[in-house]
Amino acid sequence: MNRDLPIADRRQVRRAALRLVRHDVPGFTATLLLNSLAAAAALVSPWLLGRIIDSISAGGTVDLLAAIAVGAALAQLVLSRYAEKIGTRFSERVQEHIRAELLDRVLALPAATVEHIRTGDLTARGTTDVAVVGRTLRDAAPAILVSSLQALFLIVAVFLVAPVLGACGLLALAGIVAASRWYLRRARPAYLEEGAARSELAEHLAANAAGARTIEVLGLQAKRTRAAERVIERSRAAQLRTLFLRSVLWPSVEVSSLLPPVLVLLLGGVLLDRGQVTLGAVVTCVLYLRQLGQPIETILIWLEQLQSSGASFARIEGLATPAREEVAAAAPQSDRIEAPQGDRIEACGVHFAYEGGDDVVTGVDLTVRPGERLAVVGPSGAGKSTLGKLLAGIDHPRLGTVTVGSVPVADLSPAQLREHVVLVTQEQHLFLGTVRDNLLLADPTAGDDRLGKALAAVGADWIASLDDELGSQSSGATLGPDRVQQLALARVILADPHTVILDEATAMLDPRTARRAERSLAAVLEGRTVIAIAHRLHTARDADRVVVMDNGRVVEVGAHDELVAAGGAYEALWRSWHGSRSVGAQPEQG
Repeated sequence: MNRDLPIADRRQVRRAALRLVRHDVPGFTATLLLNSLAAAAALVSPWLLGRIIDSISAGGTVDLLAAIAVGAALAQLVLSRYAEKIGTRFSERVQEHIRAELLDRVLALPAATVEHIRTGDLTARGTTDVAVVGRTLRDAAPAILVSSLQALFLIVAVFLVAPVLGACGLLALAGIVAASRWYLRRARPAYLEEGAARSELAEHLAANAAGARTIEVLGLQAKRTRAAERVIERSRAAQLRTLFLRSVLWPSVEVSSLLPPVLVLLLGGVLLDRGQVTLGAVVTCVLYLRQLGQPIETILIWLEQLQSSGASFARIEGLATPAREEVAAAAPQSDRIEAPQGDRIEACGVHFAYEGGDDVVTGVDLTVRPGERLAVVGPSGAGKSTLGKLLAGIDHPRLGTVTVGSVPVADLSPAQLREHVVLVTQEQHLFLGTVRDNLLLADPTAGDDRLGKALAAVGADWIASLDDELGSQSSGATLGPDRVQQLALARVILADPHTVILDEATAMLDPRTARRAERSLAAVLEGRTVIAIAHRLHTARDADRVVVMDNGRVVEVGAHDELVAAGGAYEALWRSWHGSRSVGAQPEQG
């Protein structure tokens, strides 16, 4: 399974950007219009200044012209500030929409993809990349469009005032065009590399934080430090690459933008001596060309920013690719897929290997009858958890089939599959909110009485000790892993599937609480199929059948007493679990 999320291409990014603009057309239009009016107001003062100079030279009055110039400057200030306010609101709405869309896409990803992707990559896309795209959509599109209009207006205005001076000014801008072309050819891959390095760094930091105790216990500080230095060096090199591109672009722009006013002053002086232009015309052209540097610089600033934000947008939009591929793969078969007929789960000739490795499940044939309690046991690394994920439809077999009700799990949508099979592991998560909020995820229609019964069924009597009981705020830090696990089991009861796969689901509980929770679950799930993957073999003793795995294969299947009497792999596990006590002795309770 590939752990790297895909990257959208340029065409997908352009379509996504247009979709976001269409999502808030009034906000985008208002931002663009106000910025355009502010740019138009900025053209008035230079033109009036030239008129004032010529009027003074001719001995006329300038009071009215000066008043209009001040009014235009004030109008530009007011329009610019209001445009910034409207643009900020537009940006926040866009970012809200992007984040909501991002969450929907993550939740729509195939379960196997979510299981294997890099957490740091997903985190970076949902935080840094979203913020970059939001700022760009707020500022870049209006700024580029307005600056382009402003530059066009200025060039036309220079030509109207003095065509010769206008042509001279335009010739000096050729350096900007050449530098921009050089930069754009190299920018996108450089910024994509920078984003990938940033994700790898976030992944490494998250892994170190999560495994800090393990690193300390095993004395891996030096090894992890060296690995961190390699990741940091890659990130540093990627950032230096984009910095180098900017260090070439901006000096070229600065020099090229200073040339037009200088050349116009020199040529204007010559033409003024010959009487071919007025002093006011020269001053107006110089001011216009000096102003021309500002919109050109703005365009190039955002052109540079667009390379970074375009890479970020490609990473965000890339999250839609697995979902689209999933839909496309299922579409040709959608008319032929029928609802599962019954609750029987069957695995036939199943092989499975993680990316780049050998098979960890090999040739498994297994039938789980409706209402059966099946225990899957075996030594660590035998393939028990992998088999559980295959039966739950999280991973798909490399060879063979896994079906529920005679329908391959690979053909069922996640919503369809979860109506039939639910997997509960020892790794659980509580969302921000109350205990009630977390329980209602399984059944939003459940009342407090039903929530209380579900908690009681898993032995969560500690709920009565909380200040507000179901209304208390919940988190893994305040409740602890054992209580979080009980809430997860209560959610299973509320979800009410016909098949429950418990992969060490009570491992976080102390033995006495775990045994009580298992018995409560057994009573509540009476009549449903329960597949328990466990190291505590009292679960196997209580099961209807026991499946013993070793090296990815099913080596024994049968009832507890039969397997103990057979003296095979299960008998050895049972004897090892009980230590020096009699093999056939009843396991101690709790």
